[in-house]
This record gives sequence, C-alpha cells and structure tokens, in this order.
Amino acid sequence: MTWDPGSWRSKTALHQPVWPDSSDLERVEKELSLLPPLVFAGEARDLKARLGRVANGEAFLLQAGDCAESFDGFRADAIRDRLKVILQMAVVLTYSSGVPAVKVGRIAGQFAKPRSKPTETVDGTELPSFLGHMVNDLPFSPGDRKPDPDRLLRAYHQSASTLNLLRAFTKGGFADLHQVQTWNQEFVAESAQGQRYADLATEISRALRFMEACGVSSNHPEIHEADFFTSHEALLLPYEEALTRRDSLTGEWYDCSAHMVWIGERTRQLDGAHIEFFRGINNPIGCKVGPTATAEDVIGLCEALNPDREPGRLTLIIRMGADNVETGLPPILEAVKAEGHPVVWASDPMHGNTFTSETGHKTRHFDDVLREVQGFFAAHRAAGTWAGGVHVELTGEDVTECLGGTTPVETADLGKRYETMCDPRLNGRQGLDLAFQVSELLRRP
Repeated sequence: MTWDPGSWRSKTALHQPVWPDSSDLERVEKELSLLPPLVFAGEARDLKARLGRVANGEAFLLQAGDCAESFDGFRADAIRDRLKVILQMAVVLTYSSGVPAVKVGRIAGQFAKPRSKPTETVDGTELPSFLGHMVNDLPFSPGDRKPDPDRLLRAYHQSASTLNLLRAFTKGGFADLHQVQTWNQEFVAESAQGQRYADLATEISRALRFMEACGVSSNHPEIHEADFFTSHEALLLPYEEALTRRDSLTGEWYDCSAHMVWIGERTRQLDGAHIEFFRGINNPIGCKVGPTATAEDVIGLCEALNPDREPGRLTLIIRMGADNVETGLPPILEAVKAEGHPVVWASDPMHGNTFTSETGHKTRHFDDVLREVQGFFAAHRAAGTWAGGVHVELTGEDVTECLGGTTPVETADLGKRYETMCDPRLNGRQGLDLAFQVSELLRRP
C-alpha cells in the first residue's frame, strides 16, 4: 500500500481540536515543516535496537514522565528533578534485577491530551474541553479554551529547549554513576524509600571503587553518560505530519518530533487516521491496549503496525486496570505469541485505576497501581513471555496527587499539592517505591 505523511487525511481522525480558522492552521503547519527536526533518524534507530533487546527478554523498558507538560511550569529545575527520579528508578531496576533499563521519558512533546468529551459545561456555559497546552488553556473562559494553532509552534520550541537541557544533563556529567548519591532529592531522602536508595547508591559507589582498585577501567560511556530518549502520544496529526522527514541515509520516513510516539486507547481504530499515519513512519512506536481490546483486535494492530515482525518496532502498552489485567491479558498474550509477533510488552498501571475521591480530586491509589503491575507480571509468567516494561506518569516534585505508598498520601492530603493539569501523577517517593517493587518482580523465577 502506498503511504505518505499526509495519507492519514483520507481517514477519520478522532480527538482532533476544532480549529477556528483552517488557514491559520495551514500557516503553522508550513512553518513547522521548515523548522529543524527535534530528533534524528539515527537516534530513533538506536532506540528501536534497544527495544529489540527488550522484546527478546534482554532488557527492561522504563517509560515515565509527566501526564501533560505545561507551558507555565517550564523550568530547568523541574526538568532536572523529573530526570533525577527516572535515573534513580533506572538504577534501582538495573542494579537489583541485572538487566539494563531503557530510559524513555514522557517529555519534550507531551502537550496534548484526548478527553472523554469535546466540551465542558460549567454553570450553564459550554466551552471546548481543555486539550493540553498545545491546543488551549486550562482556565474556563472563551478566550482560554479557544484552540490556537500558534500553540503548536510554542510546543515545538519548548520541546527543543527541553531536549537541549536533557542532552546537557545526560551527556555532561550529571548522569555519571559516580554521582548516583546526588540524585536523591531532599523530600525523597527523608523517606524509607530514599534511605533504601541511599544504601543501594553506596553499594554502587563501592563497586565502582573496587573496579578501579583492581585496575578495571570505569571510563565506559555507560558509566559516565545516560542514553535517554523522548516520547509522547502523537495525538495531533497535523503537528506530527509537519515534523515527519525522509532520512537522507535510508530514504525512510521518521516522525522527528520524538524518538518514540504512541497511539492512545481512544484512537487505535484499525481504519482510522492514527493507524494510517503510524504504519508509515519508521520510529519505534507504541499502542495503548485497554480492557475492551480482544485478541483479534491486538493481532490486527500488530499486522497493521509491524507486518514485517521487526523486534523493537512495536510496544503494546497494557492499561486494563488492576481488576481486569489477570483475566484480560492472557488471551492476548497467547494470541500474539502464537502469531510470532516480537512485541515489547509494557504495563501502564495508571490509566485503568483512576477514580474520584470523596474530596472531588481525580486520583489513583498506589496499591492499585502496584496490583496491576503484579497482575501483569503474573500473566506473563503463566504465558512464558517477557514482562518488558512499565509506563508511568510521575513528577520529581513533592505533589500529593496519588494516594498511598510507603510514605502514604491520605485523602485529606490531596488538596495540599494537587498540581497536575490533567491526570494524577506519582511523586518521587512513590516512583522510587514502584521501582523497588518492580525490581523484586523481575528477580522472581
């Protein structure tokens, strides 16, 4: 079948904003198409190779970051603190389980969110729903909720700045394993999880000193630098098309807005525009799979998105909810295994476990998050397949958005620092707690 970056336009594209002026959108698309790529095809190929190792059971995917990035909260320290938590979690997973962690952030592009309803009504006034800072703004007023194509340009430029900072942190010494103790943030360090991490960091430092004392060089790039990749839900197809470029070396098309992009649960229709766009780009890609998905649905996705059965090409991100995963996942695992599709299996234990608390806050309970991860691992052990990763929403800040954890957030605490623009995120303590729990699951036979 023929394909080009705009062939999705002949299909139905769900969850797209109603832009007030199509000529404004066309102007922004043209400007975006002339801007430099945010990432390069070679970097995306590198990530695909690493995910191929995950698909083969030789590595583990840690995909983590903000629910929805904000134009207002764009600060170097916030990006640094989010990176700290992800680096901490990766160290815990790698050191405790003995398999390398592939680090992919929900960052530098995660600005758009699908919503269950296109409009919102408050006190009799109906306005467009908040769709992320890439589209409109959170305050409930006609001006703020009006979709503005120029926000696509602002998202591009903020993503470029974020990527620049991430590359500086991960390649400029901040991610050096000799600095592993310095990643422990103050509010995390005071917790039981922080103390456990500090003990592990001491072990790593001793191991590095032992290697050096024995004359074994610790100058390997993996010791001094971190390979960190970016990802987001590629929801707004005009933006993704504008940043899709043909690689000069291979002649293949890559979506250069991120190293990895994924399709959401709401937009994975086999005859839809998102599947059409994704089937033609050569990035590693993901697809969310919720509780309504059947084995037939998932096989269809695999055939459409990875017909050549390339390891590392397709990650299936399971988001079924703690009560559904152990019964809903096994038939899908068996079907995909029988068809020989080499997918990466990752657990998103966040989106299927959301509820509204008695205080009116949308939240998740850490126990449910952990229970879904445990069910995900149990299903894979029974099927003889590799539970290859976790996909979580988190922040490096001391927020109170998700209940529970070893240092628990109680219902009465939710209002203290509930700062998310959309879905509740794990804080640094909870993220580290989850990493220790997952590392123990990885060690089980």
